[in-house]
Amino acid sequence: MTPADPAGESAQRFRVSFVCTGNICRSPMAEVVLRALAERAGIADRLEIVSAATGDWHVGEQADHRTLEALERAGYDGSRHRARQFDPDDFPMLDLVVAFDRGQSRVLRNWARTPVDAHKVRLLLEFDPELAPLQDVPDPYYSDDATFDRVLGMIERSTQALFRQLAPALRQGNR
Repeated sequence: MTPADPAGESAQRFRVSFVCTGNICRSPMAEVVLRALAERAGIADRLEIVSAATGDWHVGEQADHRTLEALERAGYDGSRHRARQFDPDDFPMLDLVVAFDRGQSRVLRNWARTPVDAHKVRLLLEFDPELAPLQDVPDPYYSDDATFDRVLGMIERSTQALFRQLAPALRQGNR
């Protein structure tokens, strides 16, 4: 993340970070999906979307090849992604921090330095009432291509639900 620019342009953007364990499977999927939704709706300039990891194992790497293949099969391009680790110093610059499972959520809330920042942490499935009872998006890392496709489907559905909640305010220029 970079600090808000002095002219205030990025201050008008809604800033969201998707955070999973290694930033090579789930969080890049959600980042790519939300960016595509915003671009199709013509409001990409009102969103700042990043993804990150709780761990540092894959920093600088591309998304897992199975992630890239699942995204491609669904019509998305994740080739520009490079993994990074979440920096707790980013909390004040973010409006929403989206975790994929309860473990990541706990880590992120522990890293938050204020109650306001801890409140920014949400689970992705919370945004879809039908998927919310599951709480966790499964980590596909140790699975097959079909699992990557299923996980992408869950992420698409929940990210679309999140976007439906954000879009009206973004279209009006409000956050």
